Amino acid sequence: MNAVITLLKPRLGPYVKRRTARRGRDRTAKLVLLATVGLLFWAAILAASLRVLHYFKGIEPIGDILGYKLLSMIMILALALLIFSGILAALSKLYLSRDLFLVHAMPISSCKIFVARWIDSVIDSSWMVIVYTLPIFISYGIIYQTGAFYYANMLMALSALALAASAISTLLVMGAVLVIPASRLRSVFIFLGILFFVVLYLAIRFLRPELLVDPEVFDTAIVYITSLQTPSSPFWPSTWVYDSIQAALGGSVRTSLFHTALCWSFAGTIVSAMVIIADAIYFKGFSKTQTAPARLFKTRSGGYRLLNFLPGPVKAVVVKEIKTFWRDQTQWSQLFLIAAIVVIYIYNFKVLPLDKYPIKTMDLQNLFSFLNMGLALFVLTAVAARFAYPAVSLEGEAFWIVQSSPLSLPTLLWIKFFIYYLPLLALTEILIIATNILLQVTPFMMILSTATVFSLVPGIVALSIGLGAAYPDFQAENPTQTVTSFGGLIFMIICAAYISLIILIEAGPVYRLFMTGLQGRTLAAGAWAWMIGSFTLTVLLSGLAVVLPMRFGAAGLAKRFT
Repeated sequence: MNAVITLLKPRLGPYVKRRTARRGRDRTAKLVLLATVGLLFWAAILAASLRVLHYFKGIEPIGDILGYKLLSMIMILALALLIFSGILAALSKLYLSRDLFLVHAMPISSCKIFVARWIDSVIDSSWMVIVYTLPIFISYGIIYQTGAFYYANMLMALSALALAASAISTLLVMGAVLVIPASRLRSVFIFLGILFFVVLYLAIRFLRPELLVDPEVFDTAIVYITSLQTPSSPFWPSTWVYDSIQAALGGSVRTSLFHTALCWSFAGTIVSAMVIIADAIYFKGFSKTQTAPARLFKTRSGGYRLLNFLPGPVKAVVVKEIKTFWRDQTQWSQLFLIAAIVVIYIYNFKVLPLDKYPIKTMDLQNLFSFLNMGLALFVLTAVAARFAYPAVSLEGEAFWIVQSSPLSLPTLLWIKFFIYYLPLLALTEILIIATNILLQVTPFMMILSTATVFSLVPGIVALSIGLGAAYPDFQAENPTQTVTSFGGLIFMIICAAYISLIILIEAGPVYRLFMTGLQGRTLAAGAWAWMIGSFTLTVLLSGLAVVLPMRFGAAGLAKRFT
């Protein structure tokens, strides 16, 4: 046990090690900001859960059935998330971490190394799922007016679920690594996970669940409600946790403790079996991983003659970026997810029941089109955070090679800007134009929305490249680590404020224009001046959003290496 604790000390080191006064203050400020955003998100989940459960509780015949069915669905979703994140964490911690060569060279058995790394993976894979499902379970306790026993039992049951899910994930990984090396297996799991999510989401969305609130199909809703009482599988760990929480909500302490004990009994059994199996096969899988190539599919070079018009150094950087993107299967495989988002996004506008609202259809369509600008730009922000923000960090420890090239740092950032600007602009304009066609908006709204998006996309892309350069993480093993860093959070906050500000600036004159049209009047000179001034301010802010982040990123990157 002492060897396991020793192996876990590097995990605790960064949290207990004292830094210099200045770096300590900077770190404290970052932690305060991250904690504030996390608490706000946590509070929003709690408020939304309380509202939904309070609404369910008010439906006398079926309120409790709906509430408990929702709880069952949440438990199944939590189990699925824990298993999938556990698979990725086990692959990273047990087979793909950079320090494993050093750790396995120590005079410690591979079984103890496995146990220490598995404990590390349990924490990494489960803390976020548990923390951000807690407000949902707390809301159940508030609505059903439970006591302290419910909350203590809920934490015990969720802890057992996390251990069991991580053990199941690790067993799957250890078995699969014996057949497919871990370096390739990560790409397989990520690709299959994205594909599964896309297919499942599309299937659910195309079932059109919004019909359940349509009075014309209320008979179908009644049939649906009766099916809510169908029990879940009694062999799933999520079912045992659900039964434990449901019994605690109903005040049955003995039944709740029985199901919690069942959860812990299963968790202890499967963890023990995992350690025994790991003692026999873990090191074999680790050794096999070291000799296998990391890529799942081979990529072919060539086809870059269209870039011959670019200067030599610029073309070299562009070709390098394209090759790096296609060689990393975890990067380009997420294009399937983006394609699914585009399809679902457009389909949601196609099925809007605009003709059933009491507002005039044309006015409602134009209102949706105006609000859709902000929504599409928020989607763009998420995509840019995933692909454009890590562009500098992905250079990794070989960034010195880029520094030794004849290109300056600002030029390098502008090259990366244009590489991501064109596809992201095309994506956002497709979203806007397609949804406007489905909404059948006026020509003015079509021009306004496409022009606004055209002016805001460069600013969002520049913010992603500039802040990604100002807060790089060259030690990150994958792009997700850079997105979830302090700089990634700053990028998301600034983009949200930037988009909201532009929407607010344009909202006033657009509202005046539509009200004037409804009343059959013409715009006064003051209204025209207001409109021209607001659109001019939008263009100026967009220009500043492009120039300032790029300069800030180049200066921060240069200061880092001087």
